[in-house]
Amino acid sequence: MSAAGLVFAVQGVNPWTALWKIFGGSFCRSFGFFETMTKAIPLILISAGLSIAFRARFWNIGAEGQLLFGCILATGVGLHSSSLPSYCVLPLMFLAGATGGALWGTLPALLREKYRVNEVISTLMLNYIAAEAVQYLIYGPWKGKTQWGFPYTDNFPPAASLPVIPGTRIHWLTLLIGLVMACAAYFLLERSSMGFEIRVSGENPEAARRSGISPLRVSLLVMGLSGGLAGLAGTGELCGVHHHLTYPWAISSGYGFTAIIVAWMAMLNPLWCIPVSLLFAGLLVGGDAIQTSLGLPFATVNVFNGAILFFLMLAEFFRENKISLKRSASAGA
Repeated sequence: MSAAGLVFAVQGVNPWTALWKIFGGSFCRSFGFFETMTKAIPLILISAGLSIAFRARFWNIGAEGQLLFGCILATGVGLHSSSLPSYCVLPLMFLAGATGGALWGTLPALLREKYRVNEVISTLMLNYIAAEAVQYLIYGPWKGKTQWGFPYTDNFPPAASLPVIPGTRIHWLTLLIGLVMACAAYFLLERSSMGFEIRVSGENPEAARRSGISPLRVSLLVMGLSGGLAGLAGTGELCGVHHHLTYPWAISSGYGFTAIIVAWMAMLNPLWCIPVSLLFAGLLVGGDAIQTSLGLPFATVNVFNGAILFFLMLAEFFRENKISLKRSASAGA
């Protein structure tokens, strides 16, 4: 925490004041807490999915792109749902969003297993492709005729809007889905035979191969689930908050990257992802608070999050590796 506080000190701000503005504004005021809950919803879904992929040692850095590609398919359903019964619209949009995210996730799995393409590079690059695809659509063929020239699609019909808790933006249906999916991900990893295969593939790939566990099947499974949950998160944001497709950075406040820190801080346990998501959602909301009250850029919170990730990785390194200092023979002489 002292190292993270240095981020504020170098900008001439008392670290304790900044931390109080962040956490006090996020958890001690009703509006801030409601916004924190709203931003925790996609983090719960995405971090639970990343926990599955990371347990298989598949380094998925592409949840942001999987979220956006899920949004594209969900928007396609929402914009062409006028002929559908109203009760079918939301389920079909969520199904399309999950399918889009899963497809975008399985692509790097195929590239790794078939062509030995590094998954960190492929998933990261696919983020940019998905973001550019969204911008092409909102500036081009899907640009809304009722949006006064702004690069948004037309608003979805009322049947495509998620219910929210009155007086808030908390789309409780997606929150419920996130909690259920986090529990299901935990059950998959810890209580199922497929979870055993996932864990073995991550902890000892050679033993997994000798046991007849297919690396391709495991990679496709974990990335399909991870991408699918990211696609669900994106659909929830569309139907619960925005009600149209808009700029990529407006749909996602960096949820796909923040969820990486959430998953690691939760020790790749999907159940622990729930409270940790709430913590990091508070940091995102607190970023807005320090902008208005202290005049600090929102990027300060990103640096704060990066410091947390750095020390988490450092702790993981020292946990798995024993460092010892040996005196050389020449020094002893």
